[in-house]
Amino acid sequence: MALREAEVEPDRLRSVPAPHAHEDSPPHGGRYASIVDAIGHTPLVEIPRMCPNPDVRLYAKLEFLNPTGSVKDRVARALIEDLEDSGRLSADSIIVEPTSGNTGIALAMIARRKGYRVAVVMPDNVTQERRQLLGLFGAEIIDSPGEKGSNGAVEMAKYLVEKDSRFVMPYQYGNPANPRAHEETTAEEIIADCPEVDVFVAGLGTGGTLVGVGRRLRRHHPGVRIYAAEPMPGDAVQGLRSLDEGFIPEIFDPSVLDGKYLVSNAESIGALRALTEREGIFAGVSSGGAIVAAQRVAETMSHGTIVVLLADGGWKYLSEDIWGRDLDRDDVDSLNLW
Repeated sequence: MALREAEVEPDRLRSVPAPHAHEDSPPHGGRYASIVDAIGHTPLVEIPRMCPNPDVRLYAKLEFLNPTGSVKDRVARALIEDLEDSGRLSADSIIVEPTSGNTGIALAMIARRKGYRVAVVMPDNVTQERRQLLGLFGAEIIDSPGEKGSNGAVEMAKYLVEKDSRFVMPYQYGNPANPRAHEETTAEEIIADCPEVDVFVAGLGTGGTLVGVGRRLRRHHPGVRIYAAEPMPGDAVQGLRSLDEGFIPEIFDPSVLDGKYLVSNAESIGALRALTEREGIFAGVSSGGAIVAAQRVAETMSHGTIVVLLADGGWKYLSEDIWGRDLDRDDVDSLNLW
């Protein structure tokens, strides 16, 4: 799983200035009325030690600095606001959503702040940290068969909605509020911080990030290219979805993509470990997959700027000890990374 060292001289790393830094105003975190209002506004950080091409600038959008630690905070806020605006929530409603963890955690946090009940349907082999966070925010956890992955969680959530009218499902896989959240927030932040962006790379999960950001970036710069990191069929890379497994989210628009890069669990783990060692960035497994895809794109470019989105942090994977021990192929296959 060793990742090839980027051919970048240390002197260059120290000497190249960061363009478009916020020189006209001091850096600060802002002032917000509530934790929900503080969602977004995440930094863009150059990661030259992870870029295999010295003529390409690689920037990471650090979404794990959202309040619950993932990009899904943006989506969860949009989903709940959509339920509110459509009048689908009543006094006895229970918001239910299929998730591998991050969306459920974000929904639980926002729902607690707003006073709603939440139940999440998730594979029974997700990491313990996810269950602990959901419990802290007061969510009920409904287990689905782990061997069915996130597809099984979707199936069970739909069954619950059919059987009990109290359950209301915002449904991140089919709700236009998902890509719209990224179109209106994530993409706008990227344009403000990196207007020269040539390529955007993110993991393929629901498709909301790629579709929303891609649409907005194309209006900003029609020549921008959008690439997805997709897991190898049968390889469970947490947070990523293989379209070959039979379920294609309704919000996914393949016309937005310029291409996909298949990444394995082993490659993703290797990249996230290298990211911590070389850049001091502690990201999650899907972020490692996105890094691998971004590196492959960089190798094809003569020059330019890539923005890669790191969807979550490494905190929810600590129980698997993927940073501190040697992992062979069998070890990687045995990890509970959902």
